[in-house]
Amino acid sequence: MLEFLRGRDVLVAGWGVSGRSLIEPLRDIGARPVVTDGGAAALAEAAGLGLDIATCTELETADWSRFALVITSPGWRPDSPVLAAAVTEGTPVWGDVEFAWWVDQARIYGPVRKWLVVTGTNGKTTTTSMVHSILRAAGIASVACGNIGLPILDALRRSPGPQVLAVELSSFQLHWAPSVRPEAGVVLNVAEDHLDWHGGLDAYAAAKSRALYGRVGVVGLDDPVAASLARRSKARRTVGFRIGVPADGELGVVDGKLLDRAFTKAAILAEVGDISPKGPAGVADALAAAALTRAIDVAPQFVREGLIEHKVGPHRAAFVRELAGVEFVDDSKATNPHAARSSILGHPQVIWLAGGQLKGATVEDLVEEIADRLVAAVLIGADAPVIAAALARHAPEVPVVEVRAGDHAGMGDAGIDEAASADAVMVRAVRAAAGFARRGDTVLLAPAAASLDMFADYTHRGRSFAAAVAALEDGDIGRTL
Repeated sequence: MLEFLRGRDVLVAGWGVSGRSLIEPLRDIGARPVVTDGGAAALAEAAGLGLDIATCTELETADWSRFALVITSPGWRPDSPVLAAAVTEGTPVWGDVEFAWWVDQARIYGPVRKWLVVTGTNGKTTTTSMVHSILRAAGIASVACGNIGLPILDALRRSPGPQVLAVELSSFQLHWAPSVRPEAGVVLNVAEDHLDWHGGLDAYAAAKSRALYGRVGVVGLDDPVAASLARRSKARRTVGFRIGVPADGELGVVDGKLLDRAFTKAAILAEVGDISPKGPAGVADALAAAALTRAIDVAPQFVREGLIEHKVGPHRAAFVRELAGVEFVDDSKATNPHAARSSILGHPQVIWLAGGQLKGATVEDLVEEIADRLVAAVLIGADAPVIAAALARHAPEVPVVEVRAGDHAGMGDAGIDEAASADAVMVRAVRAAAGFARRGDTVLLAPAAASLDMFADYTHRGRSFAAAVAALEDGDIGRTL
């Protein structure tokens, strides 16, 4: 399948983590990588490593016959000028995941691996980590890779090589990977996200559904869009999971126990109390991970051992601190309304710290559903006014504070420079949230929005929250009540 690349130029579009992972495999199969990127610094770095480079401007008038293939980083949209030009000239465009699939199928780095693919709007990383934990418990050589951080090609090149890949894939990656046929793949849920990239919810869901093209497809039945994808599944067999009593062909929960009725008549897999993170979202992710691993005949006892061993990653509903009977929880990874919903529903009384870039998503339904749990809301970031307006419409009795750079949001003198950095804004926001809290409440960072308007990424936002919480004193709790 890859012989057509031998001795030919291959354009690597994007000099990020995935772009870097392509270079050695391309060389190993005898292709000549040529790097392009929109950033001058990235191109300079690639050139400094002895790689051929081409600017995007140069490619506008390039002789495309020199390129056997374009391999794009997942973030490049199909309508970007370079990719559009390639398609117009008849040059095939693959994603790095598509290329990794064919490298694996060609046995470039050893026997073909089993791919267990995880996708969904929310819960991908937690579920992928759970899958890896279960595989480790079963003694199966495995690695977590893909969108979770480690490029798939780097995983394939490991020695000794893994037998099974727990692969987290975003909608971007799946869009560019039409050939992937996993041993089992799951669509956890589908909610409004990345609509600006895909052009609408239908195209976004269609990209997610490519996880359902292999031997076993798994869908989250509590999510209406994900459940509807069962009808479009190309998998040889499709099963579902729900947080409730499972029917035949499903996994679910009965009397506090995770139950498999899809791969056996009835097998208890774990106790709800074994699951981290706590709450409905964590249980759903555990059911999905159990379904993927049961699909390759991992025994129930190893599912339980793996789930017990799994610990939630940072910034994913992570407990930060308790102060004066108030819990502080960092769910900075809740970067869209659907994720924030799952997080908030795990707590009865919430001071909600939210805001950032909504990326075209609406918060109207979210606010209406969670209104009765909100003690107060503290808002930051570019789309804070949008969330504030939704709260005014659907939760008018809930106190709302918007914290912006350069003001103290009615808090009095917090001792912060007016030319506030993002971290300083977070300090004021956390102090405002603590001021509304009383014993038994949870101050929850579940932004429902992306972070890049203020922070380097969601991890920076989470660290900023944790640092601000660490600086609180008992007297900060309930100060504005």
